[in-house]
Amino acid sequence: MNTDVAETMEQYRRALDGFDAVLAAVPAQAWDAPSMCSEWTVRDVAGHVVWAQRQLRAWAAGEQDPPRTGAPGSPHPGELTGDDPVATWRAARAESVPALTGEALGRTTSITGIGDVPLIAVLPLVITDTVAHTWDIGHALGLDVTIESRLVDVAFDWARDYVVRRPGFFGPELTPPGDADAQTRLLAYLGRPAWESVPA
Repeated sequence: MNTDVAETMEQYRRALDGFDAVLAAVPAQAWDAPSMCSEWTVRDVAGHVVWAQRQLRAWAAGEQDPPRTGAPGSPHPGELTGDDPVATWRAARAESVPALTGEALGRTTSITGIGDVPLIAVLPLVITDTVAHTWDIGHALGLDVTIESRLVDVAFDWARDYVVRRPGFFGPELTPPGDADAQTRLLAYLGRPAWESVPA
């Protein structure tokens, strides 16, 4: 695995670590609370990220795509989380990450809006999606979510080139406060008002 691929994989793992930490902090009674992702509960966001892990594994293994229950814009991706969303997420991650071998990452994959690319080129998309949804859950629950600066850079670079603004994907770009930090500016670009407090 060359240096660039290894670096991307490390960034990807760190994005997953951040999501895991926030998911593990969700109180038992909060899974069906609204998230910051329009029309999705905390459980729905978790289900979508579980689906993304399963989709990535299918691409890596050259297998059939999973059912689109958790795909972008799906009405009830929370159905994928089962009785223990954290355990379900960790199992999906544990099955997906080992499948991302050097050979698998070189396999050509067709991505809507991007085209035919090697699978390694899909990881910045998944990093962007994962850090955004980490914030969607954490901010909604009043948690202090700090995205690593390198992951902010990776996500911003990807979003500037490929972001899709339509229902079920990303909302319109927002204008952050003038003194906003890089994380806030990224989230505003992805349609998320990170500078606003969650209504009590």
